[in-house]
Amino acid sequence: MRIGFGRIVRRTSGVRMGIVSAIAGTFGFGIGVSIGLVMGYYFFIYFQPTHVEDPKVRPLIERDTKSLQEMLTEIPMWVKNPDHDRLDWLNKFIELMWPYLDKAICKTVKTIAEPIIKEQIPKYKIDAVEFDALSLGSLPPTFQGMKVYATDDKELIMEPCLKWAGNPNVHVAVKAFGMRPTVQVIDLQVFASPRITLKPLVPSFPCFCQIHVSLMDKPHVDFGLKLLGADLMSIPGLYRFVQETIKDQVANMYLWPKTLVVPVLDPSKAMKRPVGMLHVKVIRAMKLKKKDLLGASDPYVKLKLTEDKLPSKKTAIKYKNLNPEWNQEFSLVVKDPESQALEVIVYDWEQVGKHDKMGMNVVPLKEITAEEPRVMTLELLKNMDPNDPQNEKSRGQIMIELEYKPFKDDQAPADGVENVIEKAPEGTPEGGGLLVVIIHQAEDLEGKHHTNPSVRVIFRGEEKKTKMVKKNRDPRWDEEFSYTLEEPPTNERMHFEVVSTSSRLGLLHPKETLGYVDIQLADVVSNKRINEKYNLIDSRNGKLQVEMQWRTSS
Repeated sequence: MRIGFGRIVRRTSGVRMGIVSAIAGTFGFGIGVSIGLVMGYYFFIYFQPTHVEDPKVRPLIERDTKSLQEMLTEIPMWVKNPDHDRLDWLNKFIELMWPYLDKAICKTVKTIAEPIIKEQIPKYKIDAVEFDALSLGSLPPTFQGMKVYATDDKELIMEPCLKWAGNPNVHVAVKAFGMRPTVQVIDLQVFASPRITLKPLVPSFPCFCQIHVSLMDKPHVDFGLKLLGADLMSIPGLYRFVQETIKDQVANMYLWPKTLVVPVLDPSKAMKRPVGMLHVKVIRAMKLKKKDLLGASDPYVKLKLTEDKLPSKKTAIKYKNLNPEWNQEFSLVVKDPESQALEVIVYDWEQVGKHDKMGMNVVPLKEITAEEPRVMTLELLKNMDPNDPQNEKSRGQIMIELEYKPFKDDQAPADGVENVIEKAPEGTPEGGGLLVVIIHQAEDLEGKHHTNPSVRVIFRGEEKKTKMVKKNRDPRWDEEFSYTLEEPPTNERMHFEVVSTSSRLGLLHPKETLGYVDIQLADVVSNKRINEKYNLIDSRNGKLQVEMQWRTSS
């Protein structure tokens, strides 16, 4: 009994000591933490180190490449390359339009891909390939910058920098051998630098016929594939193999200079390419009514196709003759025989002032049978208004011969302009020819006191002049001059001078020269035709567009 009682007493005293030590430890910890916080706050406030300096602010231009890359993990293209433009407005537009673009793009992809898939799957013994889900996700692509090239050709070249880290939802089901496994594309990333060329530019909406797309560098493509819920890209070696394969295949197809061509418009319809030639022979005119009070008239004929911006064709002037004979042939390019018509206008030449119109008529090309020459005698009218009573008055007649020859596939001019050189008219000296000069337009003219430009043409001491265009730095004349020469002007040149004449009366600055150029005629004789823009001498940026043709009888 004594032994048992002693054990109970010792246990009781041990429990008491444990409780006391626990209470003391808790109390001591609380007091120590409180004292530590107070002392730490005191030292933090009243004992600051004296060697601490204020941070230095340095401009980014003083940073080296390595530190900039550490600070800016992704530098936009417009920052690295000053010739690239920012496209914040385009990124904002795509962000707002993305829900609608997503549906439209996916619908287009399905429309294009489904016929191709149906055509290819029999080769691999696959029953069907179906899209269970197709969405590009909620994250739109962004353009980091874009460079635009200006060329002399009818094209627009753009090089955007495209980056897209999207969350697409693409589920493709493959039916084969009684099974239907589903493949899912996840976490798509595409970084590419394409070159987009819009050409040729045409005056029909959307103003270009084709989109040419090529890649300037191999694209970066990263994505995940899930098959039956398992991530295929986690298989060792498969991820890198798939990435490199995609890069190589895409590069082989679209890496510059290889291109993907997307047709938008039919070039022949948009550009109205030539479809044939209309050969016109102006034979004679009869019983013309004189316009001059004294003496007979000096008639000549202008020929032009409607819906055509080319200068009119003109016959020689027959002085003091009311029954002139020309027997002069012309060739005009036809672009739409169903809608175009030939305008025939007879003028009375005047040395001073405006030339008087003696009469006109129109021949619709749809009334002419192809490959069949047709001689026509046309009554000259004042205008083409059938209700105008003045058209009942006799103004004479004109006889012409027409023949329309459609182009064959290998004969149509590729550039859509008239490049057929006409023959010289009858009476041209043998060994010589007819030099035709057409002054089209000028650009960026700048006068010190006024800019009312006209062009003086001086050749072999003879001077000819275009009309004056008032207050215009980019005038257009489209005026034609011709010279009948005994021999080719191989070693000669022609002087063109752009002159501005004051439109106000006064002796102060009545005229000033805006620039001049001398053109060697050897190239005209050898090439038969030139059409160039020439930089004007004594002009800052002025240019003059002149077309010249050398026509011979052979």
